[in-house]
Amino acid sequence: MFIGVDVGTSETTAVLVDREGRALAEASTPNTLRVPRPGWAEHDAETDWWGNLCTVVNQILERTDVSANDVEAVGCSGIGPCVLPVDAEVRPLGPGILYGIDTRASAQIERLDAKLGREAILERTGNALTSQSAGPKVAWLRDERPDAFAAAAWFHTCQSFLVARLTGEHVMDHTTAAYWGPFYDIRTNAWIDEWAAGTVDPARRPRLVWPTEVAGQVTVEAARATGLAAGTPVIAGAPDAPAEAVSAGVMGPGDLMVMYGSSIFIIAVVGEPIVDPRMWAAPYVFEGTSIVAGGTSTAGTLTRWLIELLTDERDPAAISDHYDAFAAWAAESPPGANGLDLLPYLSGERTPIHDPDARGVIFGLSLRHGRADLARAALEGIAQGIRLNLEVMREMGVPIERIRAVGGGVNNPTWLQAVSDCAARPQEVVTQRGAAYGDAILAAIGIGALARDGVAAWIDVDRRIEPDPTLAELYERQASRQRRLYDSTRSLMHEVAHEA
Repeated sequence: MFIGVDVGTSETTAVLVDREGRALAEASTPNTLRVPRPGWAEHDAETDWWGNLCTVVNQILERTDVSANDVEAVGCSGIGPCVLPVDAEVRPLGPGILYGIDTRASAQIERLDAKLGREAILERTGNALTSQSAGPKVAWLRDERPDAFAAAAWFHTCQSFLVARLTGEHVMDHTTAAYWGPFYDIRTNAWIDEWAAGTVDPARRPRLVWPTEVAGQVTVEAARATGLAAGTPVIAGAPDAPAEAVSAGVMGPGDLMVMYGSSIFIIAVVGEPIVDPRMWAAPYVFEGTSIVAGGTSTAGTLTRWLIELLTDERDPAAISDHYDAFAAWAAESPPGANGLDLLPYLSGERTPIHDPDARGVIFGLSLRHGRADLARAALEGIAQGIRLNLEVMREMGVPIERIRAVGGGVNNPTWLQAVSDCAARPQEVVTQRGAAYGDAILAAIGIGALARDGVAAWIDVDRRIEPDPTLAELYERQASRQRRLYDSTRSLMHEVAHEA
């Protein structure tokens, strides 16, 4: 048996998988996204990361007749890259600062760009510094939280913190490390000590390993907290998006995943690194492969916000009950949302525009528009963001032969169809498994119980979404209009963001 645990923005999930790839038990519990100031996004690492891992692992062991001694390996993934300072006992010294939806480190990005040079950073790390970069957030801690910074024995991301709590070992996977710019060299797969030294002591960064490498074994203390058996192997793990890509059978060049979650994350697998400032580059979970990745800042978070707005509901469990209703609202409005456009930049925007100060826009409102149009406009706005990312990838020469769709958003058929129609590409929807299932796959590979070429036998394709060619012209006009809308309101967005 193998256990995978994934920490997402909204919930933590665990799954128990056998050697035939059957998911025998699952458990989940909600996480609390904290937004103490505009542009900030945080988790309580002790509660949301470690505490919820203990909760869900105990739950799946209690729900089955499986003994903890039957669990052969554990894999963890998490939202990333996050930044968490911890002391020598791996106790958090503050909240976990989240990935690209947290935009607090704009000033530190500017200073690092000026000091090291944007072109040099891009050439060596494969990525421009953006809100998705962890290095500037470490610098923010140094500047704004000097006591926590000075007390930190280590700086972790989400899953590396969990591995440290489980095993006592301080490691970080190469896939995550690539987003710790400007500290990681994408071509040598090593930390850049001289660049890190200007921000943080290199000795306070975890040791680099590949995601499937066994980082250590569950300690006696961690066994008491989780219900796992002491000595159980724990792999280094990966960020949630690559783990979810593995769960969808995205294994080699030509494969691309679109993950419909709190935000959109897109991963295209390539061989050698392909570098472009508009997108992100990183090693993939397997040595010798790389990814070109992109993402939007909002997706599920936008639909949740609209549900709260339109229903005045605040209870998380009750909000979840409204997602089917939201999909039904959107289906009542025709393609094009009766001429209503929504730029979904409520938390800034990530690739390819990299604008943390972008803000949401609802354009074209008239008295004839209702909630159905607003719901569809939101889904189409996100779909146009996906389309733009795919267009940039095509310009970069990224091969896209097969698109696999995963995540909670695939349960919204209107959303899926809008993406295929906007992008003019089919999508294969994989039977829901998720990042935690990908973690279990990686754990099985890590201890030699599953070969990479055997993963396909564990993956089931549920359905295929074909684009409607009759809508191509409508969505081409919409795409052009929305890009012009962003260009013409960008300065006003920044003015409003800075005033806030």
